[in-house]
Amino acid sequence: MSDREYPLYTIKNNCQDCYKCVRRCPVKAIKIEDNSAQIIPQLCIACGTCYRVCPAKAKQPRNDLLRAKHLLSSGKDIYVSLAPSWISEFEGISPEQMIAAIRRLGFKGVGETAVGAEEVSANIAKILTQNSRGLFISTACPSVVEYINKYMPEMSQYLTPLSSPLLAHCRLLKERLGNDIEIVFVGPCIAKKLEADRHPELLSLSLTFGDLQQLFRDAGINLSEIRTSVYDKFVMQKAEEGTAYPIEGGMIETLRPYKEAANKTYMMQISGIKHLKHELHNIDYSNLNQPVFIECLACSGGCVCGPCTTSKQSGITKRMQILKNSDFSVSAGKRQPQSNIYENFESNFIKDKDFSETEIRQALAAIGKYNAEDELNCNGCGYDTCRNFARAMLLGKAEPEMCVSNMKQQAQRKANALLRCIPSPIVIVNNQLRILEYNHKFVETFWIEEEHNNVYSKEDLRGADLRDFIGFTNLFSASLDLEQDIRKEHIRFHDKLYDVVVFNIDQKQIVGGIIQDVTNMEMKKEQIATRARDVIKKNLATVQQIACTLGEHMAETEILLRSIARDYAGDEEGDIDD
Repeated sequence: MSDREYPLYTIKNNCQDCYKCVRRCPVKAIKIEDNSAQIIPQLCIACGTCYRVCPAKAKQPRNDLLRAKHLLSSGKDIYVSLAPSWISEFEGISPEQMIAAIRRLGFKGVGETAVGAEEVSANIAKILTQNSRGLFISTACPSVVEYINKYMPEMSQYLTPLSSPLLAHCRLLKERLGNDIEIVFVGPCIAKKLEADRHPELLSLSLTFGDLQQLFRDAGINLSEIRTSVYDKFVMQKAEEGTAYPIEGGMIETLRPYKEAANKTYMMQISGIKHLKHELHNIDYSNLNQPVFIECLACSGGCVCGPCTTSKQSGITKRMQILKNSDFSVSAGKRQPQSNIYENFESNFIKDKDFSETEIRQALAAIGKYNAEDELNCNGCGYDTCRNFARAMLLGKAEPEMCVSNMKQQAQRKANALLRCIPSPIVIVNNQLRILEYNHKFVETFWIEEEHNNVYSKEDLRGADLRDFIGFTNLFSASLDLEQDIRKEHIRFHDKLYDVVVFNIDQKQIVGGIIQDVTNMEMKKEQIATRARDVIKKNLATVQQIACTLGEHMAETEILLRSIARDYAGDEEGDIDD
């Protein structure tokens, strides 16, 4: 199965390596791969926690809108099973308006998933009546069923052998309207996509409330302006007490009217996977001398707080809205099972590989944990203990870089090494010019015993005022104000020359400075320049002397040549006369 075929997936480019999904995932079904947090379908229970908490929206539910549009264009009769929690999601919209809007999209009709819930309650009441003792865990929430089958297989035998309200509703719809109809669920749940994938003969697609809103936008439908007709009614029958299912304890409320079952049964509700794990752990079933029914929901607060809800109303407000829409006065407690909704659940236990103590210690050493004191168990990596994180690394689900404390220590060690090895004075200060970090060369260069000894400790200058040590702190202040690096050459301070570079570390908060003593370099430059000038003067003198000498020689040579020329000329004339 590819990433996007599963009900939940990660948009890799959006993942920011915050590990929030790892921390919050109740079953740690996340692995870090290619620098992004990927969902492991085999471990996932599709509760949607990662989607709800991801700040970068990198986790997304599978988008089935194109499949829905294709289905609508197929010419088949398509019905919507609408979750009862729609009341709190679409505030101020009447059932008739909602039905009319959905039908305008091309759906044949709309039924209430709560009708299936009422069928489930009638069947549970029958089971409880027939049993004098035992544990019974609800199967209304598919994420709960996934969790128990994968992670608490010993509890699978206590799951009530009944399908979810959604699948029960699908069975009722097909029995009443024909097996050739297609059914699409709309609700707040991502795990319902698992049910659609596993039971395509009953459920064609599962959409979220957000998907439905997108369909309305694409079709240009404004819910508040929709016109209704006498045909805009729920198919089959209107749900009554079953609409209480999406709130905590709602399922139990639908069972209380069944007096024979309720009077003999101890009923409780648990919301949240972590709470479920805690409550069901180490139960002594031999002490159960009466039926015990547990309503289990993966989402704290119930389905009205599901991962795909957008309403910002308080939980109490949502609860009141749901109860106001529920009717316990007519058929509650009187229903008889109408359909065969029995379903067997088989455990699919997931057991992690066992590792030896040596392997775990080696993994811990890779993140700088060499003894028990090093194991901070800070939960920054997403795992509750360092040892569990080590196991996750050995399983290929985690990387050493996820250990925040180790990365911080590594960064500190690298910074300290750089500070120690750089031969120039270095100092890092905050926006109050208080020293945060420095190296030994800074102390060696700017510590003055008579000025500083009575004010600061030479062994630790952290917190000291930089202005007490150097006179060019204006460069640091300017760098903080301008949020840019500043370079200044040949600053004179205490009869020395310095080249200074001030660089930003945290805008307007922290800057660092590298101070290089260039006094000797400048002196050497002056000495070289002086020697060069002396050499030039000597060379000029030599050239002048050479020039003078050459001039004298040229003059003497010219006189000699003229004399020779005259003598030669005189001889020529004498020869002619003879």
